[in-house]
Amino acid sequence: MTTIIKATDPAEFLGLVPALAGFTPRHSIVMLPFHGSRTQGAMRIDLPPSDVEPDDFADVALRALLQVPDADAVAIVIYTDEAATQVPDGVLLPHLSLAVAVVDVCVHAGLRVVEALCVTADGWGDYLDDEPAMHALEGIRQAPPIPGIGDVSGDQLAGAELPPSDLVERESVGRALRDLGEAIEHRMQGGARGTDDPIALMAAEVMLDDLPHFVEHLLDVPADDDPYVCAALLWCLSRPPLRDAILVQWATDLDFGYHAFDAQLAFSSAHTAVPDAISEVFMGRGPRPDVDRLGCALQVVRFAAARAPRHAKVGALTAAAWLSWAMGRSSHAGVYADAALRIDPGHSMASLISSILAAAMLPEWALRAR
Repeated sequence: MTTIIKATDPAEFLGLVPALAGFTPRHSIVMLPFHGSRTQGAMRIDLPPSDVEPDDFADVALRALLQVPDADAVAIVIYTDEAATQVPDGVLLPHLSLAVAVVDVCVHAGLRVVEALCVTADGWGDYLDDEPAMHALEGIRQAPPIPGIGDVSGDQLAGAELPPSDLVERESVGRALRDLGEAIEHRMQGGARGTDDPIALMAAEVMLDDLPHFVEHLLDVPADDDPYVCAALLWCLSRPPLRDAILVQWATDLDFGYHAFDAQLAFSSAHTAVPDAISEVFMGRGPRPDVDRLGCALQVVRFAAARAPRHAKVGALTAAAWLSWAMGRSSHAGVYADAALRIDPGHSMASLISSILAAAMLPEWALRAR
């Protein structure tokens, strides 16, 4: 989202940051890349642990900024729970060395530093002031609502929690997943039915008959109360070739989904190369996806992850991580990737997403102006 910033002083600017970010950051450094007086939103990175060198962190922050096309300036805001320290000649703002390192690399890269501010639990200050002072939080004026942005009072993790589920739902999905797996296995092997559950047999038939149509239909009719539909999606998301094709389809459309499924199945069976057009989507390159479509897909996989038995959650959590990343929600992507890795520490896709997030890489389409 490209927004023209009209702030007359730092306090007014700080009131705009949550609206631009979509949340109220905590324990974070937020960077707003500018082109002239326009910003395309906010980039957030967790504050580093104390054993990380400020210069190393600053290099990562700069790489993230330089992904934004045409950025010629930046505003920096550090949000921390640490308090400022009173010293004989004034105030020492927290994370000063980190702020100085980030400002320095930005200046050396030719970026104009618009602001470099600090917000603590009891006030705010300006790193660029020759004699920094703490100002009351009450002086930060709340920005007027920005169209399309809802409640921003929560922090960067607000909304990342999975929907509620109970033991009965998880056991029901677990049984459906077991029966469905048996039905699919025996059908693919051409042997006996493997299960006497007619619903599992029907679900296997419907899903295997047209997988792209099955996952496309979920965007319109999630079937939240159907354990077999949930189990069928979990079964697909636990198999990397199918999971990847599903994600590519949700990021594009049904026609491209058929192409992606054919390519992924050919890769699995004959190890043929996956076409570049499919790989590009998976890496966040190409036309910008429909954000509403990605949002629907994210809700579908979040619900599936919530109702899945623990061992079956990983595929859905990984899909939620990729979809969040594709929407530019790296903080939420990290929550889902970490949850997947807690269950399966060696999961390759979750590990890849975690590495991408650690490098502050965003999909190219999230960095382009609409």
